[in-house]
Amino acid sequence: MHRKKFILSSVMSAIALTTFGSVIRESNGEFKGDCETTNDILGPFYRPNAPIRSDLTYDGLKGNRIILKGSVFKSDCVTPLKNALVEIWHCNTEGEYDNESKDFRQRASLKTNENGEYVFKTILPGKYLNGELYRPSHIHYRVTKSNCKELISQIYFKGDPHITKDPWASDKRAKQRVLQITPEDINGNLTINFDIYLSEK
Repeated sequence: MHRKKFILSSVMSAIALTTFGSVIRESNGEFKGDCETTNDILGPFYRPNAPIRSDLTYDGLKGNRIILKGSVFKSDCVTPLKNALVEIWHCNTEGEYDNESKDFRQRASLKTNENGEYVFKTILPGKYLNGELYRPSHIHYRVTKSNCKELISQIYFKGDPHITKDPWASDKRAKQRVLQITPEDINGNLTINFDIYLSEK
C-alpha cells in the first residue's frame, strides 16, 4: 500500500480503534492515577506474521541505530507479564514502509522473557506526508497476551516538531507515549525505553 493512501486508510483505522481507556485508582479516597497504556490507530501498514527477532538492522541500512526496550506489565501496574507477544513496525529513514518483501524490513516480533522484558535493535524512523503535513517519527506496537486486551499503539519522540500538528501524537492521551531518546552509548546506539501496561479482558 502506498503511503499516499494513508489518510483514507487511517480514517478507517480510527473508526475501528478501541476507545482510549484507563482505570481510575484510589487509595483512602485519594486519586492515584492509572497506568494502562493508551491506544493509538493501527494505520494501514500492519503486516501479520513478522519474523521473531530482536535485531531489525542489516548491512547497508541507513539511519541512527536505537535500542528499543521495556517491560510489559499486568493492569496492577507492577506484575510483569512473560510470553506477551510484542510486534513492532515502522518506516525507514525515507518514510517508506516495507509492505511486500519477504524480508519484512523494519518489522519484528518477539515474546517477553521471564521478567516481562523485551528489547529490539532498529533505527530511528523517518517521516512522511499525511496530506499537507508530515507525521512525526513513530513506531507502531501491537501487544497481545491471553486474558488481556489487545493493545494497538504508537510511540513518538520528544522534540519532534511535527507532534503538535498531528491529531494522534498531540492527543493528551498520547502524552505518556512521547518518549525521551537517551544519548548514544559506547556502541553508537541511542536508547528508548517504553514500558507497557495491559488491561485485563
